[in-house]
Formats: sequence, structure tokens, C-alpha cells
Amino acid sequence: MTLTHALLILLAGIAAGTINTIVGSGTLVTFPTLLAFGIPAVNANVSNSVGLVAGGVSGSLGYRKELVGIGRRIARLVPMSLLGGITGALLLIWLPPGWFDMIVPALIFLGVLLVVLGPWLQKRAAAAHSEAGGDSTARSIALFAGIYGAGVYGGYFGAAQGVILVGLMSVLMTDPLQRINGIKNVLSLVVNAVAAVVFMIVAWNHIDWRVAGLIALGSLIGGVIGARVGRRLSPWVLRGVIVVIGVIAIVQLLRG
Repeated sequence: MTLTHALLILLAGIAAGTINTIVGSGTLVTFPTLLAFGIPAVNANVSNSVGLVAGGVSGSLGYRKELVGIGRRIARLVPMSLLGGITGALLLIWLPPGWFDMIVPALIFLGVLLVVLGPWLQKRAAAAHSEAGGDSTARSIALFAGIYGAGVYGGYFGAAQGVILVGLMSVLMTDPLQRINGIKNVLSLVVNAVAAVVFMIVAWNHIDWRVAGLIALGSLIGGVIGARVGRRLSPWVLRGVIVVIGVIAIVQLLRG
């Protein structure tokens, strides 16, 4: 690895950490960068997942004020992300490459659509929540299932996992968008962390530790930047950024 390659990977890590914290599509920066430098796809994906854990930590800490008072709710969702991340990481190792290629753009499109419709759907969810006197069983089951599914996707590949999570929670939860974004950061961190542990156990030979270290350092910095920027955005601006990044993700994946 040349010094130039190392610097570019570090910068890609910073960009990815920033984007992941604000929206959640940082893999679309780091993954193509690693492929361009000749790193095999599985090695790039695994090393990238390991490295981005650091950015998840700094990004989640940056949103800690938005998460005050909802620790018990997050604790109920974390097991779904944990199980989903394990499932997705194992599928990456066991399934043929590209098996999810057809459904990944559709999932991201669904996430973008849910983000666009979020305000209207949240009003309906809030009304239903008020009439029922709390969360309905059906909505709770849908939320848990969706979080698990997003975790599977995140453990397998992860690009735009944040878009899917925000879209899902915008429909099934009544919280403000910034709080949902904070929850998204925590759940994404859980998925990336557990996937990284799985990779260390069953795919150690696929981890390029030089790459993972550079991405870790970059994403750690990017997470701090992303939290400072993202928390200052109005809900509508944040929603617009999520939609734009989601559409870019769909286009890149379809072209790839």
C-alpha cells in the first residue's frame, strides 16, 4: 500500500463516518475506494465493516443528548439488531457473492419512500398511538421484524442501512426525526460491531488490518463531524439529505 493509497482510504473513512452519522450510506464511499485499489470484494467488505465500528461509536456519542430518557426503548430494539447483524455477517461468508444484488436497491428505495412520506405517516401513527393508548401489538411486531431485517442487510453489506432504518422508524415510531436519527446510529453501531466480531471469528483471513485501521481512524473523526453537522439540520433539510443520499445509493448499486 502506497502513502497516497493510505491517505485516500483515510479520507474515505472520514467521509464515510460523517455520512453514516448524518444519513447512513458511508459504505458507498469506502467500498468502491477499496475495490479501486485492487482489494478483493469480500476482503474489502469485511475490512470496511470492521473499520466503520469506530465511526459508529463517535457518531452515537455525538447524538447522546437526543437519546436521553429512552434507554429502555433502545434496549428493546438492540437484540433485533444484534441477531440481524449476526445473520447478515454469516450470510456474507456462506452465500455466493451478489446474491442480494436484486433486492438491495429495492430495499433502499423503500427506505427513501418511507422517509418522504414520513411526516404524513407519523401523523397517522401518532393518532393511532393516541387512540390505542400506546403502541399496538401489530406495530411493535412490525418494528421488531423491520429492525431485524435491516440488521441482516447491514451485516451482509450495509450501504444505506441508515436510510432503511430511518424510513422504517419514521413510520412505526412517533419520535422527532433527530431522535430517530440518534436511535439509528446506535442500532447501526450494534450491527457493525457484531458483524465485525463474527468476521474476526470466522473470516479473520479476509480482514486487511491496515485498511481496517485507516478506515477506523477516519470514521472516528467523521463520526464527530457528522454529529455536529447532523444535529444542527432542520428535520426537513435532514429528510432531504437522506432522500438525496438514498437515490445516489440506488443509482450506484444499479450501475455497479
